[in-house]
Amino acid sequence: MAKRKRLMPAQGSYLSEPLETKSALGAPAGLGHSAAPIAKVASEASVHAALQELSDTLETARNKGLIIAEIPLGAIDEGYLVRDRMEQDEDEMSALVESIRSRGQQTPIEVLALDDGRYGLISGCRRLTALRRLHAETSDSRFATARALVVRADTAESAYVAMVEENEIRVNLSHYERARIVTKALAEGVFPSLKASLQTLFANVPRAKRSKIGSFVTLVDELDDVLRHPTAISEKLGLALVREMNEDEAFTSRLRTALSEHIRETAAEEIDVLQSSLQGATDAVEPTVTPVVDASKQTVDVPVRSVTNTVQVLPNVKLGFSAERKRIELTGNGVDTGLMQALEEWLKQR
Repeated sequence: MAKRKRLMPAQGSYLSEPLETKSALGAPAGLGHSAAPIAKVASEASVHAALQELSDTLETARNKGLIIAEIPLGAIDEGYLVRDRMEQDEDEMSALVESIRSRGQQTPIEVLALDDGRYGLISGCRRLTALRRLHAETSDSRFATARALVVRADTAESAYVAMVEENEIRVNLSHYERARIVTKALAEGVFPSLKASLQTLFANVPRAKRSKIGSFVTLVDELDDVLRHPTAISEKLGLALVREMNEDEAFTSRLRTALSEHIRETAAEEIDVLQSSLQGATDAVEPTVTPVVDASKQTVDVPVRSVTNTVQVLPNVKLGFSAERKRIELTGNGVDTGLMQALEEWLKQR
């Protein structure tokens, strides 16, 4: 009988040791399942490319203002741009404060990254003001930072356009506020001319509306330093005031005097002064005429103003024309004997 062989117990380390593998040529390829050098390089390159793509995507999103950042309130400069909104309703502000107190900041503000590590406020002035009030009142860390979309505007022009567009969407600005930001942006040197400022900032509004904003620029230029409640001026009243200013150059001086002589604690009081001055100018130009009634036709002949269209033809001369009255008028400090003689000679040669 054959002698039985004794089996040796299994070695516990056998399965834990790497197996030898052979290459396609039959030579040992080393211990374990280590990949070939070219595979390792390709793997590392793939990982690097994926990380770079992710980094580029995040940077692009950040530059486009698609990523919300938490920015300390002290790092935000709300005076970076001249604000287009002149007044903040206290009732609305109180409601916003209470909303942020209970629910937190729901809508991010929009800021511009500056070179010094700070951020210039583009839009969200009311939200920022509410956060500052809450932090000053409570010292709560929840209100120490503002959620913000960080954008990178190439020029100050782009920043102003962004502010105007955001506020046009969120709040109905008055014509006076719109005209004021046009003049302030021009004064800051953002735009080369008033026309460029108006057309760029309000490029997306209808032409008729843009024309009215341009008319209100006259009010801003002539009365901004004396008006106390300019946002209360309606479109109709504002355009009537501008028309009177263009037709009677002494009207602006009389209007400024009237405003300085009256105490105007409320918007209604200021509007009364403006309307009274406008009515006084109209009464001075239009003579008191008793309406003539045609009994057969039952119509009333109402006198019309002598001049309806006025343009600035020389630095100190305005030309007015009324088709109804067949009348042309020249007014202004430049109207003198020399102008009269020159005009007379020109008419003779026609």
